[in-house]
Amino acid sequence: MKLQRKNGLRATALGALALSGALVLTACGSDDNTGGTDSAGGPKTAASDIDCEGAGGQLMASGSSAQKNAMDLWVKNYMAACTGVEVNYKSSSSGEGIVAFNQGTVGFAGSDSALKPDEVEESRKVCGSGQGINLPMVGGPIAIGYHLPGVEGLVLDAPTVAKIFDTKIKKWNDPAIAALNPGVELPDTAIQAFHRSEDSGTTQNLGKYLGKAAPDDWKYEAEKKWPAPGGQAAQGSSGVAAQVKQVPGAIGYFELSYAKSQDIPAVSIDTGASAPAEATSENASKAIAAAKIKGTGKDLALDLDYTTKAEGAYPLVLVTYEVVCDTGNKAESLATVKSFLSYTASDEGQKILTDAGYAPIPTEINAKVRETVDGLS
Repeated sequence: MKLQRKNGLRATALGALALSGALVLTACGSDDNTGGTDSAGGPKTAASDIDCEGAGGQLMASGSSAQKNAMDLWVKNYMAACTGVEVNYKSSSSGEGIVAFNQGTVGFAGSDSALKPDEVEESRKVCGSGQGINLPMVGGPIAIGYHLPGVEGLVLDAPTVAKIFDTKIKKWNDPAIAALNPGVELPDTAIQAFHRSEDSGTTQNLGKYLGKAAPDDWKYEAEKKWPAPGGQAAQGSSGVAAQVKQVPGAIGYFELSYAKSQDIPAVSIDTGASAPAEATSENASKAIAAAKIKGTGKDLALDLDYTTKAEGAYPLVLVTYEVVCDTGNKAESLATVKSFLSYTASDEGQKILTDAGYAPIPTEINAKVRETVDGLS
């Protein structure tokens, strides 16, 4: 039942670096080829984009599971360079991260959606003289992963995805799916749609995409809590990916890094361009490149175009923000927050994203992120 197409599109499962286990790592020195030491007393890093000056102690952070695999790499590299610093990022969900930030228990939070006005207002209690702001740090495609043995290169469009997750389409050989995959023998298998069980920025971004690209078929507000009836729930992106991997007929949404690390095929999306767009970091970058800053002041929240028909642009994307106080950050963690986020926004920090299934932030926007991090107080 393999799909044969002129364009040869195929959702290819690639190997990827996905580090597992808790993200509390023991700091260790890196090999020093310079013979010097950094200001924290440890060896200088061979990675020139990591500046450990003033950093020390333990930095607590939590939130988005979408960026977990990127954060694993960032933390590993940073702690290898900055002896005596421990960065503890708890991968939970965007909603939980924002709650922790507004309770003052973390130095920064990861969120796949920008702070809402009421969350900004709540942050003033923690930030003192300032407020919480959104710093876009990592982008990437939300993959629609599926489990149909023998079927590769499956194509769907926004209306069909909406109907599947709204339980309006119940079988894999439904005429709407068959029309997008001509000549393919689709199985008469029941669709098992999985969604996130907890408040999730990934869920909200999927809702934003469907609301913009398929407004006649997706009538729900784009919220972090899953809105549609039916389907099955799983905890975190990892939980949804695990269910799709295990259950025949399953479909679910999660970041591309989870699809790559578990060899889960991903849907290509028919946007109306000359060919369906595959879920790749490169194609996500084409969509994210059109993002505009909608935040004001130091807030760098972005406006994404979910209805793009640009050739090769994969429209189902998200951007994960690191949420910090613009002013009023805790004195004991400020230097470490600035040091760590300066690295994640650096050329080197952004460069490692593609191989892990993510998309770097566009250069012009990233320059503003670096400037804002440097000015945190």
